[in-house]
Amino acid sequence: MKKTLALLSLVAACWAGTAVAQGNHRHHGHIKRVLLISVDGMHAVDFLNCANGIGTANDGAPFCPAIAALGKTGVNYVAASTSKPSDSFPGLTAIVTGGSPALTGVYYDVAYSRNYDAPLNPTGNGVAGGPCTPGATPTGTTTEYEEGIDIDQSKVNGGAPGAALTDGGLASIDPTRLVRDPSKSCNPVFPWEFVRANSIFSVIHQAGGYAAWSDKHPAYASVASGIGPAALDDFYAPEINSNVIGLPGVTTPTGISCATVRDPGADLSAWTNSFQNIQCYDTLKVDAILNEIDGKNHLGTRKTEVPTIFGMNFQAVSVGQKFIEKSNGVSGGYLDAAGTPGAALLDEFKFVDASIGAFVSELKAKGLYDSTLIVITAKHGQSPIDPSRYVAQLINGTSPATLLSNAGFIPYSESTNNPTGIGSTEDDVSLLWLTSSSDTNASVKILEDNASASGIALGQIYYGPFTCA
Repeated sequence: MKKTLALLSLVAACWAGTAVAQGNHRHHGHIKRVLLISVDGMHAVDFLNCANGIGTANDGAPFCPAIAALGKTGVNYVAASTSKPSDSFPGLTAIVTGGSPALTGVYYDVAYSRNYDAPLNPTGNGVAGGPCTPGATPTGTTTEYEEGIDIDQSKVNGGAPGAALTDGGLASIDPTRLVRDPSKSCNPVFPWEFVRANSIFSVIHQAGGYAAWSDKHPAYASVASGIGPAALDDFYAPEINSNVIGLPGVTTPTGISCATVRDPGADLSAWTNSFQNIQCYDTLKVDAILNEIDGKNHLGTRKTEVPTIFGMNFQAVSVGQKFIEKSNGVSGGYLDAAGTPGAALLDEFKFVDASIGAFVSELKAKGLYDSTLIVITAKHGQSPIDPSRYVAQLINGTSPATLLSNAGFIPYSESTNNPTGIGSTEDDVSLLWLTSSSDTNASVKILEDNASASGIALGQIYYGPFTCA
């Protein structure tokens, strides 16, 4: 176990914003398992505000009592930082491997690879199928490791044959929608093969431990990188971008039933389209953790063992930070630069804290609390906190991807001029891949010439040859 904990501490160097590790120092020699929790979107200032209180929210009282209690006996890693670029796929990969995107090859759910060819069949989100010749030089392709590789992304179970209503997992992945490797007979590249680094789950499983993980896409079986699916003794991934349905028997840790859809007036094409529905979705994974604490599988249908390493991600805070719900006019986010949460975001924090409190209570009930290291971190933050510094890029035809696509510098699978493609990723940042590095200087000139219209700050474009230390 000493070796395992040493590797985990290496991973901590890449965590986002803040990482809080609970542990009574008197019991360091008796730690037997790690519960890893990612509160996606949470910043260091969010931890301080919710644990200590902020005068402009909740009448000044702390609104995360469970997290605050862990913080009193834990260690707060204030120098932790997210991956760059920052998002769920690269952030998660950094947490479980300790590797940067340059090392692991993971830059985003949807990115580009010159090493692979297109999938056999189109993905659910529009990455086109294409040819692949074994042994030939790859032509390059957009890569997708999110809901688009599900058999049926409209279903919570991802379309896995014979699966229970919400039981998404390895069987939900459609191999014909995966990019292919011509150097390996054009075999599909599964998520755990795409990541070029060994994960902590593989390390612990190989050492005889029991490893489990719950996340928002079946594609996030990528945490098995190293030895592959065998690294995950239990994996649970109900599809977050599936159609919202009632969840019989599911009640949130705050006591609200999810048997029927909580917010039926919302856009029901994804759980992330509602401040209320996302809590029901996250509760599926909360229940999975509680079952695993009890020594059962994620659905609670079979006796197994308490994992050596296990955990989940929460999506509720991320939704609370950035979503604007058109059906009721409610906006998420912060009220000021100090990180005062608006009403919708405050409710998401309370939900997540109640969930963490449920984990602590169950660990104590089973006599496992003192032997469990609880780590609370975040794959990524959501920026900016200060609402006055947010500038939406709504000018049609002037995004960086559009400008460079029009110049012919973007691969066709990424181009905004591809009528059936998934396009370049332009989220918190524009993630652009050039067809040829010889076009770099010309691309920079185009962006500089259109800086004002595109919202680009002059003097902040970094380019040219670089080496990895």
